[in-house]
Amino acid sequence: MKRERTKDVYAESLELHRKHRGAIEIRSKVAVTNRHDLSLAYTPGVAEVCREIHRDRNLAYKYTIKANTIAIVTDGSRVLSLGNIGGYAAIPAMEGKALLFKKLAGIDAFPICFEHSHMEFADDIRNIAPVFGGIALEDIAAPRCFELEESLQGIGIPVMHDDQHGTAIVVLAALLNSCKVTKKHFEDLNIVVCGAGAAGFAITRMLRCIGYNPDICSSVHDIIVCDTRGIIHRHREGLYGNKYKFIIGEETNRTGRTGSLADAMDGADVCIGVSVPGIITPSMVRSMNKDPVIFALANPMPEILPGDALQAGAAIVGTGRSDFPNQINYALAFPGIFRGALDVQATRISDEMKVAAAHALADYVKRPRRDRILPAVLDRKVVTAVARAVSEAAKASGCARNIG
Repeated sequence: MKRERTKDVYAESLELHRKHRGAIEIRSKVAVTNRHDLSLAYTPGVAEVCREIHRDRNLAYKYTIKANTIAIVTDGSRVLSLGNIGGYAAIPAMEGKALLFKKLAGIDAFPICFEHSHMEFADDIRNIAPVFGGIALEDIAAPRCFELEESLQGIGIPVMHDDQHGTAIVVLAALLNSCKVTKKHFEDLNIVVCGAGAAGFAITRMLRCIGYNPDICSSVHDIIVCDTRGIIHRHREGLYGNKYKFIIGEETNRTGRTGSLADAMDGADVCIGVSVPGIITPSMVRSMNKDPVIFALANPMPEILPGDALQAGAAIVGTGRSDFPNQINYALAFPGIFRGALDVQATRISDEMKVAAAHALADYVKRPRRDRILPAVLDRKVVTAVARAVSEAAKASGCARNIG
């Protein structure tokens, strides 16, 4: 029944996009009905606005769309779970994200889809930065996404790869509330992360509090990360050829366990899947500690279906989908994060801002339950709560231009 419903959604989505020729459009904010209107919105009047910004480029925030506009940038190299489908095929997914930015946070966002990334990709993004108040990197494969985000942190506006940090923020929030439900202590958790790509790397580092101020972020007991070859450990061959997996090997798996995903899940408290459909089996769930938590986040089909995980003994199951309880999707994070960043004209998104967003999401749910550990994606008050926390954290961490 669930798979039939999914097929219906695919067909309906195809018809929706065909009918409207996309999900977004640009509209004018001002009326242009006569020559005087035209002279104000365009030439000659607009020349004075240009002169003002030339004198002080920060006035672009006052006089242009920059203060409320985000670029959604992708090379189409890892779109959803579809893989490297290229810039053209990525357009619908980027339009959908732009739609969420507008509907949930009132932010104007535009898809910037490159057909191929190359050595100058970072320069291309720097060169379009003047018109935007922030850059949301999206659906860019690892390890390129890590290098790209790192190289763009000094351009004076927030740059965040949502597949990494948006996912990590929502997972942290979901885990905090799962602990409230299961009565387990966050610092005692043994966690398995299935998938060592962009999301897996960021989740691991956030939950291990690597690079974060310990005053703002607690760390779980231990994490074991698995990729297609099984458990990552510091002595595994080939790690030196991948900087980011080498980092994982150094920072996780303190007991040096080896083996497969099934070996890793034996005795774990939590399994977070950011990999491929169907890789987690009921027997793996049964091998975990009492009241295990399963976040199966592969989209559109999860690593294990919620019904199968619950029947195998899982206490809480979350997926990335909206048609199951406990949707763990970065759509809960990015509208509020960028809203808060734009509101204070932030220069970057700091660790403090990310952690503040996670706690705001968790705290929004006053009485978490097994089937409700996070708020609904379409609850607009969530954006307000997250944005407020992010803005305050931006000011406290010295990332805000506008602190009024």
